[in-house]
Amino acid sequence: MSRLILDHVLDHEANRAGQVFFTQPTGGGNVVDYTWGQVVGEARRMAAHLQSLGLPRGARVAILSKNCAHFIMAELAIWLGGYTTVAIFPTETAETIQYVLGHSESSALFVGKLDTWPAQQPGVPKGMPCIAFPLAPAEAKRDFEGWDAIVARTAPLAGRITRGADELAMLIYTSGSTGTPKGVMNTFGAFSWAAAAAADFARQRVGANAERRVISYLPLAHSFERTWIEGATLVEGTTQMFFADTLASFVEDVKRARPTLFISVPRLWLKFQQGVFSKMPPAKLERLLKIPILGRIVAKKVLAGLGLDAVIYAGSGSAPLPPELIKWYLRLGLKLGEGYGMTEDNSVSHTSLLEVPGAAEPGWVGVPMKGVEVKLSDEGEVLIKSPGQFSGYYKQPELTAASFTEDGFFRTGDLGERRPNGLLKITGRAKELFKTAKGKYVAPAPIENRLLAHPLVESCMVSGVGMSAAYALVVPAEEMRPRLADPAAREQFEGEMAALLERVNGEVADYEQLAMLVLAREAWTIESGTLTPTMKIKRSRIEANVAPSVEGWYAARKPVLWA
Repeated sequence: MSRLILDHVLDHEANRAGQVFFTQPTGGGNVVDYTWGQVVGEARRMAAHLQSLGLPRGARVAILSKNCAHFIMAELAIWLGGYTTVAIFPTETAETIQYVLGHSESSALFVGKLDTWPAQQPGVPKGMPCIAFPLAPAEAKRDFEGWDAIVARTAPLAGRITRGADELAMLIYTSGSTGTPKGVMNTFGAFSWAAAAAADFARQRVGANAERRVISYLPLAHSFERTWIEGATLVEGTTQMFFADTLASFVEDVKRARPTLFISVPRLWLKFQQGVFSKMPPAKLERLLKIPILGRIVAKKVLAGLGLDAVIYAGSGSAPLPPELIKWYLRLGLKLGEGYGMTEDNSVSHTSLLEVPGAAEPGWVGVPMKGVEVKLSDEGEVLIKSPGQFSGYYKQPELTAASFTEDGFFRTGDLGERRPNGLLKITGRAKELFKTAKGKYVAPAPIENRLLAHPLVESCMVSGVGMSAAYALVVPAEEMRPRLADPAAREQFEGEMAALLERVNGEVADYEQLAMLVLAREAWTIESGTLTPTMKIKRSRIEANVAPSVEGWYAARKPVLWA
């Protein structure tokens, strides 16, 4: 590859200096705009400061922050200075922060926009150089020198700075749904290829001359957002990037951005739908959507209420999206396609081409992107090779070697089926398959997708290793939970769940049928350790939490019961 990510960035600095790149909320409905000239100018000054610390080339510099303009400025400063980024999820505990900083041998840390910094700070080694972003917590700004002060007193690095394709751009620590986080090594060559592929995909979907706006809110510490929002935007150059302020202001933040390209994860697509249903019952909405002309007006109003009325293409990734949910958004007129990728391939693998017959279908994750090779192993495991492939797990050569086939394909750990045109369906994770006492393997994901199609289900998990049959834990929808204190509403909800159980059991093989639905009393959250920072369920943690109760559930012999 001749053009790497910094080549694009420095071209935009030269050619688009006065163009607004970032729009950052600062609280109270206020925003600050940053132009390309300001963004790269501040990054050059911060890069010079990092070099003044005497760090060796390739040293790891960490970022602990929610998404904000200075996260990307800091990453550019790290790259321009000759270093490697280690981004840490902003919700991680002090213990995990300490592990990642130690394992990566990070030499410095940017502390940014955070909700729980006092609890996280003990994970930062004493004496580690730290720099506070403008939106950092007050405690961090008190203890560390601030970004603005450093930039104000430091002369910028000058000239056309380059990095080698084989140099390490970033270590991405996986969110750790099982075991200790692994450090995925991504070079400038691999990341630049993936970012360019994502930018090209967006350009083809949105159109060359359309206004381009995105909102960055999924964690930038995760590969999905890093490639498809940050990377693609750095390559493409004409897109304005907006950020979210708080969870409470999120819908207003989206409405401010009115994105033309929007990506999300299944849990949030589901919550958006449930938010709509809390204002209009599903049956009424369906009736209105079927009425000519009025249906289109209603659909447009629903999308405008979510801030998505200007979206030309929407994508979902990170976990399986229930087919019924995709169909619901398509009925609203939102062009929503599912994709598939992993941290190990910089999240560039498969995408749904909605405009190509046979290249998109609800329940399938699309076809391979240009340059991606795919095949299935004899066991049905999806194997992938691409120029965006990672170069190994940091300090884990044995695991790296075991993760590739002899001919260089990455073993994804996902099971799938493919059509002749390459359309791929993920049927489950190999590690998630489990046997009941009936002796046959059960794949949780397809059954979970059927349960998640119900508007009163927020999240669920199918389990039952070694039991007489599988069971499912179900988290009631957010709008339902406060109503469950009312005995009548509770009884009605239990009836809905019993009907759901009967319907799902009628759609799956006999050995996949569920013995019961167990209703969770509390939602699964990132803070409780039951969700990853990208809102995937942590199966092992949830199973450990409920292990003492499982035998009692089976002994009760009820189709629906409470955990």
